[in-house]
Amino acid sequence: MAGENEEAVRNKQVILRDHVSGFPKDTNMELRESTMKLRLLEGSNGLLVKNLYLSCDPYMKFRMTKPDVPDYVQAFRPGSLITGYGVARVLESGHPDFKKGDLLWGLTGWEEYTLITAPETCFKIEHTNVPLSYYTGLLGTTGMTAYAGFFEVCSPKKGETVFISAASGAVGQLVGQFAKLFGCYVVGSAGSKEKVDLLKNKFGFDDAFNYKEELDLDAALKRCFPEGIDIYFENVGGKMLDAVLLSMKLHGRIAVCGMISQYNLEQPEGIHNLTNFILKRIRMEGFVVSDYYHLYPKFLEMVLPQIKEGKIVYVEDTAEGLENAPTALIGLFSGRNVGKQVVVVSHE
Repeated sequence: MAGENEEAVRNKQVILRDHVSGFPKDTNMELRESTMKLRLLEGSNGLLVKNLYLSCDPYMKFRMTKPDVPDYVQAFRPGSLITGYGVARVLESGHPDFKKGDLLWGLTGWEEYTLITAPETCFKIEHTNVPLSYYTGLLGTTGMTAYAGFFEVCSPKKGETVFISAASGAVGQLVGQFAKLFGCYVVGSAGSKEKVDLLKNKFGFDDAFNYKEELDLDAALKRCFPEGIDIYFENVGGKMLDAVLLSMKLHGRIAVCGMISQYNLEQPEGIHNLTNFILKRIRMEGFVVSDYYHLYPKFLEMVLPQIKEGKIVYVEDTAEGLENAPTALIGLFSGRNVGKQVVVVSHE
C-alpha cells in the first residue's frame, strides 16, 4: 500500500481538450504527462494496472460530443481523461478476484497506468495462447458484439441470407464469418476495392460490393439478393438502411449495432421506406453489448476452438504508442483502418 516516500512515475495520458462537433479532429485531444504513485491506498478494493493495448471504437465519439447527450452516454468533460476498453496487467490488487501479474480486459484509461476503481467491470484473461491484443476485439467487446447481435438479436437459421454493412470493420468481419460458419449466405458492403477483396478472399464472404461505386444501392442489393434479405446487421444507417428496407424478406430481422454514416452529421438523414416494417413484418432491434456479458463464457466456448482450428480470420490495424491514439481513433470515421483498430501502449 502507498507510503509517503513512494517514488512517483511519469504517466502519459490522452485528455479531451474540447467537445467534438462534426468529425473529431486531432486538436480535440491532447497528450499530457502527469505523475502517479504505483501503490494502492490502504483499504482500496481497486486495481492498479499497466495498460498494454487500447481499443478504438466508434461509440467513443458520442462521449466526446456536447454535454446535452443523455446521462447514460457518460460524456467526457473537457480536461478529463479519455477512457475505453483495453488490455492491462495488474501491478497491485485490492480485489479478491485479481492478483498481481494477472492480465485483464475491460474499461481502463487512455494512459500508461490506471487505477481501476470498479474491478467488477473487468474480465480476467485466462487463455493466453492467443495474441493479447485479441482481447481488445475478437475476444473482447468486438467479438461479443458480433456474437450477441447475430445469434441473440437476429436468431439466425441455416441457409438464411445475411447482409452486413461496414463489413470489413472490426465487428462486421466477425459477423460475416460467424454467419458463414453457421451455414448462411453472406454479402457485405465496404468503402474500397481493397476492403471488398478482403471480404471475398480472406473472410470468405459469398459476395461483396463497394458502396462508393454503386449509383443505386437498391439495385446493388437486388443484384446480390435476388430473393431478398433475411438478416441485416446494421453498422451504417442513412441511405444504406433505406435501401435495405426495400430488399428485406417477410419476417426479416435487423440488428442495429451502429450508424457510423450519421455520427458526424449536424442534421441526421431521414429514412423514407418505413412502411416496409408493416408490410414485411420486419423486426428491428438496437442492442448494447454490455447487456450480453453474462454470455461471455458461452461465447468463448464457441470461438476459442474456431480460432485454434483456423476457422476464424482476424485482421488488426495497429498504431504504436499512446501519442498516436487520437489519430487512430479519428481514422475510424474516414474508413482509414482495415480491421480492428488497436493502439499498442506497451510491449512490456
